[in-house]
Amino acid sequence: MKMRGGVSDHKDDHNSFMSSGDHHKNHHHQHFSGEIVKTVSLFLLIGLTCIVLNRSSYLTQLLISPSFSSSPIITKASLGHNLVSWLSDSKSEDLTSYANDENNLDLESTLKRAAMKDHKTVIITTLNAAWTEPNSIFDLFLESFRIGNQTENLLEHLLVVALDKKAYSRCLQVHSHCYALTATTGVDFSGQASFMSGSYLKMMWRRIDFLRSVLEMGYNFVFSDADIMWLRDPFPRFYPDADFQIACDLFRHNSTNLYNYPNGGFTYVKSNNRTIRFYKFWHASKDNFPGKHDQDVFQKIKFDPFIDEIGLRIRFLDTVYFGGFCEPSKDLGRVVTMHANCCVGLGNKIHDITMVIEDWKRYMALVDHGGNENNSSKTIMSWTVPRRCGLKKINSTR
Repeated sequence: MKMRGGVSDHKDDHNSFMSSGDHHKNHHHQHFSGEIVKTVSLFLLIGLTCIVLNRSSYLTQLLISPSFSSSPIITKASLGHNLVSWLSDSKSEDLTSYANDENNLDLESTLKRAAMKDHKTVIITTLNAAWTEPNSIFDLFLESFRIGNQTENLLEHLLVVALDKKAYSRCLQVHSHCYALTATTGVDFSGQASFMSGSYLKMMWRRIDFLRSVLEMGYNFVFSDADIMWLRDPFPRFYPDADFQIACDLFRHNSTNLYNYPNGGFTYVKSNNRTIRFYKFWHASKDNFPGKHDQDVFQKIKFDPFIDEIGLRIRFLDTVYFGGFCEPSKDLGRVVTMHANCCVGLGNKIHDITMVIEDWKRYMALVDHGGNENNSSKTIMSWTVPRRCGLKKINSTR
């Protein structure tokens, strides 16, 4: 600004010199002004070149910096209009292609497209590349919706949150509602994360923070791990008066008893001030329990006085309906979901989940074509799983 001001001041002096008729001073001034113009132009050219050359580097550093990676999502509000424009039209190899899609950057519009008729409820799952390989967990997950009893239409309301580029690309090939979370993390979640490894813990806590942001946007959600098979519509089995409902590894008490053993892989959460405050508290509590994942921390904080203070209404879902390999639902006539919990290793999960799919197909073949499940022959059916998974397998390896 000073340089521009300087040029303006010299122009005023030039006019006064011209009016006085001092040609020698005028010639000297024109020469001096010309040098200033050349200098300013040179600086502008150098500055513009630096901006162009450093644009990609700046964005890359910004996306992976610790302060930025703690932000829940990339949005126009968090980045600013200019930076979003750079993301949208950048050709740099440092920026992943899925971050350039402005529709993908806008989580709220993605949620709106996936929402149910109430315009505020969605189903959410998270995936990385290891789980989206063909014939892996993701394919089995989608198949369960298609073969379940009145569950196929729920796929229209499923939002798949991809944790890496490969998972996002794979999602776009087979599903309608995909959202890439990777650009905000600065962490590579593409590989198979061993249970309780550093990458596993980061994924779990990233998920909690992301779900908090969904609640803040006013959306209720059913969160489901992708290794949960959806065999019936769960909504009729949810409690209408609860804020936060969670499945269990082991269900030993009634639905309000805090001594049940919850599993964070399946939750139904309503958006309100109580749940938003709870998710913030849950995420912040990780610092008090270092090295623990979200489920372990929930086991601790569910007894915290803060829960009563905010008035959060918690319900635990019975394994009769929401079963898993830890405690399988024995009645196929009532089972809603089947979770590949108490299972270590991707190959073991795929093996036993595939058996769940085959068991369900055999069961449904015994049901009348009209959808009537009163066929008495169904009573001879039982699960053939778990084989490689289950509570006994877990205990035997300890």
